[in-house]
Amino acid sequence: MLFHNKMYKANDVYGISRDLPLNYIRRQEVDQKLIENLDKSRHIVIYGSSKQGKTSLKKSCLKSDEYINIQCLNHWKLTDIHLAILKQAGYQTTQSVKQTASGKQKVAASFEGLVNFFGLAGSKGTISTDTEQQKTTETLLENFDVDPEDVNDIIACLNAIKFQKYIVLEDFHYLDIDIQRDFAVVLKAFHEASKFCFIIIGVWLEENRLIVHNGDLTGRVIAIDADKWTHRELMQVIDEGAKLLNISFTEHFKTTVIKESYESVYIVQEVCSQACHQEQVKETQSQFRTIGGRLLVHHLIKSVVNQQNGRYMSFINQFSEGFQDTQLEMYKWILYPILSLKLKELQQGLTYARIREELQSRHPQGKNLNPGNLTQALKSTSSLQVKKGIKPIIIDYDQTNRRLNVVDRGFLIWLANQNISELLAAVEYN
Repeated sequence: MLFHNKMYKANDVYGISRDLPLNYIRRQEVDQKLIENLDKSRHIVIYGSSKQGKTSLKKSCLKSDEYINIQCLNHWKLTDIHLAILKQAGYQTTQSVKQTASGKQKVAASFEGLVNFFGLAGSKGTISTDTEQQKTTETLLENFDVDPEDVNDIIACLNAIKFQKYIVLEDFHYLDIDIQRDFAVVLKAFHEASKFCFIIIGVWLEENRLIVHNGDLTGRVIAIDADKWTHRELMQVIDEGAKLLNISFTEHFKTTVIKESYESVYIVQEVCSQACHQEQVKETQSQFRTIGGRLLVHHLIKSVVNQQNGRYMSFINQFSEGFQDTQLEMYKWILYPILSLKLKELQQGLTYARIREELQSRHPQGKNLNPGNLTQALKSTSSLQVKKGIKPIIIDYDQTNRRLNVVDRGFLIWLANQNISELLAAVEYN
């Protein structure tokens, strides 16, 4: 039987989507927590592994006209973030002839647009009223000479146009670690001197990442873990998509996919997409079908993960090289326990003590290896991947819990299907 009258393409139901997935399901511990905290009293951090639904969470809980979206780039400085916010808010920015107190060039920021008059009392401009439609608008003209480093200037510009949307910073983890720290300081100023609310999205598994950067953010930031998907929730994702296509997957297929996906909703989605392709389900079926019984789930998962083979090999080669040639080759040796230990340990994250134990047993300097060198290298794991152009990042160090995490679950599945001896030989461990 057909559950609905609409027709859907299988590629629009399962797999990666630019829009909110058609089979998106709301998680009580994630979506509900975000909705309950959208009161602008605190900034919000959404964190988790790559491709675990962080951006979809934002799209599900916020309307497109309720926020502006800033995509962070790895070469950005604090001024770039500030200017991107002004541009997304509607300002046009050009270089000014004036200088800041430190001698740097100011930026001329101008805003012109139609806005709701009642939300902009006291602003400059001309007023026009449409009696028939009961709409009152105002042509607002604002011009500022802005110090792009000064958060107070940014706040003044946003206040001038009565800006009320959420400010979303996507891919915050791509920013240099020093820029992340600088912005954590700025975030406190935004909280104390304005009503503006930021939603920061990043790939890491550390709940208090921003508080580590700036302890003053304690109580001013709420963190939402978008990483965790339960068996029941992943089952819902599969079933909701199947309803749209007027099909069902066998119970064995579903339980095996979930078990072997390492709780990755991305892997689940892609495997279901591959299964539909192999079963010739291109769109909603006119007659109800049950599929998946003859498919080898492990082979489908391996096929999905192997699409990233080149990226994972590039990660191993480039990460092992580090920032430059050094005698200790710390990044090469940090990679050693990742490649050699059991996947169950990797899935739980490697503690600092465990990594140090492995390195002391294998590193040329053995127990004479300086712990400070290891700590510094671990703190720079994300920065190294960003510099090498490894996107999304694959590992990240949690400074709070002193734990190295694999934040790309596909990498774990890929490792499970590799000849580890060959990988170790390729990195040339002595």
